[in-house]
Amino acid sequence: MILNNVTTLTGEGPVNIQIKNGKIIPVSGPATDAVQLTFDNALIFPGLVNSHDHLDFNLFPQLGDRIYNNYTEWGAYIHENYKEEISAVLKVPLTLRTSWGIFKNLLCGVTTVVNHGERLIINNPLINVEQYHSLHSVKFEKSWKIKLNNPLKRKLPVVIHVGEGSDRQSEQEIDELINWNLLNKKLIGVHGVAMTEKQAQKFEALIWCPASNYFLLNKTASADQLKNHTDILFGTDSTLTGNWNIWEHIRLARKTKMLTDNELYNSLQLNAAVTQTAANNKPAFVVAKKRKWETPFESFFSTDPADILLVVHDEHIRLFDEAMLGQLTGMDIREFSKIYINGACKYVQGDLPGLMKQVKEYYPEVIFPITSN
Repeated sequence: MILNNVTTLTGEGPVNIQIKNGKIIPVSGPATDAVQLTFDNALIFPGLVNSHDHLDFNLFPQLGDRIYNNYTEWGAYIHENYKEEISAVLKVPLTLRTSWGIFKNLLCGVTTVVNHGERLIINNPLINVEQYHSLHSVKFEKSWKIKLNNPLKRKLPVVIHVGEGSDRQSEQEIDELINWNLLNKKLIGVHGVAMTEKQAQKFEALIWCPASNYFLLNKTASADQLKNHTDILFGTDSTLTGNWNIWEHIRLARKTKMLTDNELYNSLQLNAAVTQTAANNKPAFVVAKKRKWETPFESFFSTDPADILLVVHDEHIRLFDEAMLGQLTGMDIREFSKIYINGACKYVQGDLPGLMKQVKEYYPEVIFPITSN
């Protein structure tokens, strides 16, 4: 595949590049057998990595109407005050909820997502879906000490919600986890709002989910301090606590100025997620609209799903903008469905309108962020 007239994040461009065997290489001579696409004011970058999501929880609206001290207080509150809302979503079969979670990420240009929770059965996903040794949390995971120290999983890093609160209890929970890590397994913490610099030294990485943290706690992890002691990865959590659009999360994180632009970008890439991401992940890249007056990095951070022109994963086009349709005359688009994001027409692989229709049969009140014909 050859992409003409694109700009890279390094500022090189517009250039013509070739995607071959998952790598970007310079165009050398004519390649008449390759698919060629020409863009106008476009930015190319690797597909995003969402290091923390609950794929089957993305049909929920945000639940909560005040600030909480910690996740256990929030959990008890929503199960008491939002029983009907929770029951309505859980009527949707798990496979349908999971499928929407994958589409949610793909529509945003996420091509690798790490699912947290019970292992889900996912056949032929359109993006990389990683599932690791997940423990929910110290408070909610039954027999967590035994599971943490399972000798059969000694070499697997453990991904666990920890320190998700602004109180002393949340900080002490982190110490409890560290002290019970008897096999010295690699720990990957999620949220870590109450995490201290000393505690961070015991973790392989921290997955930072600022939008979720501010919604529940009006506070987030001190990523600017913790980054000196552990790797910072980026996650969204589910729509229970955050917007479906990862770019909104990214811009919120940028406003905190806790990470430099380069650090924030790296937290969204495979090289930063090496502690979690399998070596056999299929390569992917995204092409999005670039505004003439913006630098490549400024354009990257101002991206929204409506701006995405092309998503390629495992050398297959998974999503493209209607503007590219005339250049894809040799491709069978019958396996793609037509959808609209804020009025922008996109073609996405798979029957997304059919999935939405199925979901509505179980959950008529659902509000999707996209529309279809």
